[in-house]
Amino acid sequence: MDARDAHRDVSGETESEPSSIAGSETPITSGLHANGRPDPRATFQPPRKKARRIAPNLWAGLIPNGIDQQKPNHYWEMVRTIWENRRHPFYAFRILRKGVCDGCALGVAGFKDWTMDGVHLCTTRLNLLQVNTMDALDPRKLAVVDSLRELDGTALRKLGRLPYPMIRRRGDLGFTRISWDEALDLAAERIRGARAVGPDRFGLFLTARGITNETYYVAQKVARFLGTNNVDNAARICHAPSTGALKRAIGVAATTCDYRDVIESDLTVLFGADVANAQPVFMKYLYLAKKRGGKVAVVNPYREPGLERYWVPSNVESATFGTTITDEFFPVHVGGDIAFLNGVLKMLIEENGVDDDFVTRHTDGWPELRAELAAQSLDDLARWSGSSVEDFHRFAHMYAGAKSAVLVWSMGITQHVCGTDNVAAIINLALARGNVGRPGAGLMPIRGHSGVQGGAEMGCYATVLPGGVPIEAGSAEALSAQYGFAIGSERGLSATEMVEASGRGELDVLWSVGGNFLDTLPEPVAVQQALERVPLRVHQDIIISSQMLIDPTDTVLLLPATTRYEQPGGGTETTTERRVAFSPEIPGPRIGEARSEWQVLLDLAGRVDPVRAAVLCSFESAQEIRDEIARIVPFYEGVQHLRDTGDAIQWGGARLCDGWVFPTPNGRANFVRVQPRERELAEGRFLLSTRRGKQFNSMVWRAKDPLTGADRDALFMAPSDAHGLGLGEGDAVLVRSEVGEVRARVKLATMRPGNLQMFFPEANPVIPTGSRDPVALVPDYNATVEVLPLGLAEPSYSASDPRETSRTPPRASRIALPGGEQRRQPIRQPSSPTPSASGIVLAGGRSSRFGRDKLAEPLDGRPILHHAIRALASVCTEVIVVVPAGGLSFDLPTDLPVPLRVVTDRTSFGGPLLGLTAGAAAAREWWIVVVGGDMPLLEPAVLRELLRAVAGRPGDRNGAGQGAALELNGTAQRLPLALHRVAAIAAADDLASSGERSLRALVDALQVVLVREPRWRRMDPHGRTLHDVDVQEDLGIEADAEIPA
Repeated sequence: MDARDAHRDVSGETESEPSSIAGSETPITSGLHANGRPDPRATFQPPRKKARRIAPNLWAGLIPNGIDQQKPNHYWEMVRTIWENRRHPFYAFRILRKGVCDGCALGVAGFKDWTMDGVHLCTTRLNLLQVNTMDALDPRKLAVVDSLRELDGTALRKLGRLPYPMIRRRGDLGFTRISWDEALDLAAERIRGARAVGPDRFGLFLTARGITNETYYVAQKVARFLGTNNVDNAARICHAPSTGALKRAIGVAATTCDYRDVIESDLTVLFGADVANAQPVFMKYLYLAKKRGGKVAVVNPYREPGLERYWVPSNVESATFGTTITDEFFPVHVGGDIAFLNGVLKMLIEENGVDDDFVTRHTDGWPELRAELAAQSLDDLARWSGSSVEDFHRFAHMYAGAKSAVLVWSMGITQHVCGTDNVAAIINLALARGNVGRPGAGLMPIRGHSGVQGGAEMGCYATVLPGGVPIEAGSAEALSAQYGFAIGSERGLSATEMVEASGRGELDVLWSVGGNFLDTLPEPVAVQQALERVPLRVHQDIIISSQMLIDPTDTVLLLPATTRYEQPGGGTETTTERRVAFSPEIPGPRIGEARSEWQVLLDLAGRVDPVRAAVLCSFESAQEIRDEIARIVPFYEGVQHLRDTGDAIQWGGARLCDGWVFPTPNGRANFVRVQPRERELAEGRFLLSTRRGKQFNSMVWRAKDPLTGADRDALFMAPSDAHGLGLGEGDAVLVRSEVGEVRARVKLATMRPGNLQMFFPEANPVIPTGSRDPVALVPDYNATVEVLPLGLAEPSYSASDPRETSRTPPRASRIALPGGEQRRQPIRQPSSPTPSASGIVLAGGRSSRFGRDKLAEPLDGRPILHHAIRALASVCTEVIVVVPAGGLSFDLPTDLPVPLRVVTDRTSFGGPLLGLTAGAAAAREWWIVVVGGDMPLLEPAVLRELLRAVAGRPGDRNGAGQGAALELNGTAQRLPLALHRVAAIAAADDLASSGERSLRALVDALQVVLVREPRWRRMDPHGRTLHDVDVQEDLGIEADAEIPA
C-alpha cells in the first residue's frame, strides 16, 4: 500500500457509487441509552430513508434553471473563467486538476471532493484562478503611485503579478526596482536595529488565502528566532473566538465532525453563516441532506435568499428546478445570539429536552449554567435577542426532535466584541443534547479561507505556539529546548494590536505576507495613519494592494511571492474538517524573480543572525519542513509522508471527542455561563453588521451580488424601517456612526427590523476601531448608526474614507424636472476618485515678518515652497505657482508627476485674493485647490478631502459660489481651500472692486462646506496642514508636535 492509499484508508474513505457519500455505502445500526437517547458508543443509523432520486417537494420552482429568479449563473462563470485564463489555459487546467483549492477551506484536491464522489468545481475557486495564472505587471507602472491611488482593488489586481523587489523611500513619487540582496540586507539591518531597542519593535503578519502550512510554520519559527512573539495571521479577524471557546469547552480547537456528518444529520443549524456565498459547495451537502430527509434551520438577522433556495449546478435536478434549502428561519438582532441561545436552552430545560444522562456522565458546569438561566426571564431574552418566546419554543421543538444535529457558524457569530461568548453559547446548546463526538452530530466553525485552520495549528499566532499550545512559561521553555533558542513566555501583539502599535510609533518594522489592513480592518482612516508611521513596511505578495501605496515615513519594500502552486516541493493546507491535504508544485510559467515566502523568511533570518540561523533556523526543502512539523506537532504525524495530489491525513479521525471522551484535564466537556447583551437603541439608531457579496475576503469580483441582486453600495433594510424614514427601494442615504459616514442605496430586504447590513469592506469607515473581543482579540465588525435620507436631488457633501478605492461605478439618483419628469443622474460616492482639480500655490507675499525670503528657506533639504508644490502635485492634475512681478530667487522643482506653470500676480503685492484670481484664471480644471507657499506640512489626504467636499455639492455654473474649508474651533480657516473656479473668480473680483483683498472675506462670501475638525484630524492628528511659516521659529517643528493654527 503506498502513502496515498494509506492515508486515504486512515481517513475512512472507500469507493462508493456515483453521487453517494464517500465511505458510507454500508448501512450502520443504531444504539440508544436506556432513556431512549443516542449512545455514541454504538453505531448510528439516521432514522431516515435513502435519498430519493427525484424530490419534487424540494423544488424551488417549475421554470427550468430558475430563469425568472435572482441567482448565480454558474455556467456563465465557467465560460468567463475560460476567457480570463485564455493566455495560459493549460496551466490553469493543471492547477484545477492537480492543485488543492486555495479558496475556502473545503480543501478540494484536484477535482476530488473528500466528502462525496463526483467532480468538485465552484465559482470561488474559478474566480481565484486568474490570480494564480496572470502575467507579470510592468514595473514602470509603479513609478508614480498617485495615479494608482485612483484605482480600485480590482483594477490594481488586474495590473498583474509583482515580478521584482521594489523600493520606495520617503519623498519618492513611486517604486524603483532593486535586487533581492539589496532588499533583504536593508530589511535585516532594520530588524537588527529594532531588536536592539526591544523585541516588540518588529511584527510579522500573514494572510489566510493560499498560504501553506509550511510557510506558516517557518514564519512563526523565524519570528521567534528573531526574538518576538509578534506573529499573527488572518484567523485573528475571523475565527479566533471559535478556537478559544472550543478549546475551553471540549479541549479541541477545531471542527469536531466532517462534512459527511452534515449529509447524515437529522438537522443542520446555520448561525450567522451565508454558506451559499462563502462556501458554495457546502450547498451541495445540504442538498444531499435534504434529499435524505434532513432539516435545515438558519439563525440570522437577514433571511438570506441563497439559503432559502439554491440551484446546485452539478446536479441535474437541482440545476433545473432549484432546491428549497431552509426549513425554518429564526430572525434575531445583530448581537442577539446569546439571548436567543439562552432562551432556547431555557425552553429545552422546561420541556425536558435536555439529555440528562449525557450531561451528568460527560460534562461539568451544568448546575451553574442552569442556575444562571433560571435568573433570566424568557421575555427579557426574547426582547434582547430580537426574537420571541414562540420562536424559542419552535426552535427547541425542532432541535429536541432531531436525533442528531450539526451546528455550523461563521463571521456573523465571531466578529463581535462577545464573539467568544457567542461560540460558547452554541457549544452549550450542542452539549445539552450530546450533539458532539458521534455520527451525524458536531460543532463546525466553517472556514472561509484555506489557511485559517492550519495557521493557528502551526503556531503562527500571537497567542499560541505550534500545536495550538498557549504561550506561557512552561510551553515556551519546552519549545525552546526543541528549537535550541529562547522563546518568550509572553504573548505577542495580535494583528490589530500591531496596527495600533504602529500608530503610536512603537513598531519599527512591519512585515506583511499578503493581506491588506487598509481594506480588512475597521476605520480605514485610522489604519492609514498608523501604517504611515512605520519606518519600514515590507509587503510580500503576488499582486498590488492599496496598503502598499500608503506614503512611507521612511521606506516601503515590495517583495514578489510565488503562489502555492509554484512553491518548490509543494505544500499542505488544513481544511475545515482537519484534513491536511498535499498540493504539489505545478509546472507552468513563472513570474520574474518571485520566490516562495518560506524561502525568503529563512533568507532574512540568515542575514540577521547568520551563524545561529545556519544551525537553528534553516531548511533545505519543503520536505524538511514537513518532517519537523511532524516532530513538533504530534497530531500532524503523517504529514511527512504526503507526496502527491490526493494524499491527505485527517488528524483526529472522522470526528473528535468520539465516544464522548473529551481531551480536557478531567475528560469531561464544560458548560460555560454566558451573559446576553442588554442593548437598548436610542430613537433613530440601528444595528449595522457587515456581509459578503461576490468577493473573496476584501477581493471583490463583481459589482453586483448574484444571490441578492444588490450593488456594492446597498444598505439592506427592513421595509418597515425604510417606510418609517420615508425611504423606498434605491433611495440614496447617508449612513453615519460615531467615527464616519458612507453613502448607500436602500435595498429592501427581509431583515429583522432595527437591523441593517452593508457589504464589507465598503462599510468599514463606519465601524469603530479599538472594539474587540477581550479573549480572542477579534475586532467587532458591527456599529450603531443612523440613516439620513439624502432626498431626490444629488446629495450634499459627506466626508468619508480618504482613500480612492471605489469598487463600483456611481449609481444614479432621481432628479426632479419640470413637469414631473425624472431622469437618472450620477450620484458621487464618498469613496469615488478625487475630482480633477488645478492646484494653486500663492507665492507672492513679502516675508516681512520673517526678515528674508522665507519661501527659499530649506526644510528637510528643500525650499519651503517646494514642499507645498509637491503636496499639490500628489493631488491635482496641474500646479500653478503665483509669483510676484520680480519672480523668485530660486528654481522650482522639475521632477513633478504633473505639469507646473508659473503665473505672475497682476498687481504688485495686491494681496492673496488677487493672487488667487490670477491663478484661477489660468487654471484648466473646474475645481481648484489653493494653498499658501509658506505651508510646508500639507497633508495630501486632507486636500483630497476638501476636494470631495466641494464636489459633493451641486455646482453653480452661473457663479453663485461654492467652496470647502477646514473647520477649527468652529471657524472656517482661510487656507487651504477647495473652490469652484468660476464662482471663486467672480466673488474675488467683486470683493476686490470694493477694496477687499483678504481670503477671509472670500470664505465669508462663498457658500462654503466645512470639513469638521474631527474628520480632518483623523488624517492629520497634529494639525500640520494648517501650519504656515511667518517667523524663523516656525521652522523648528518636531515630527509629532501639535501645531498651533
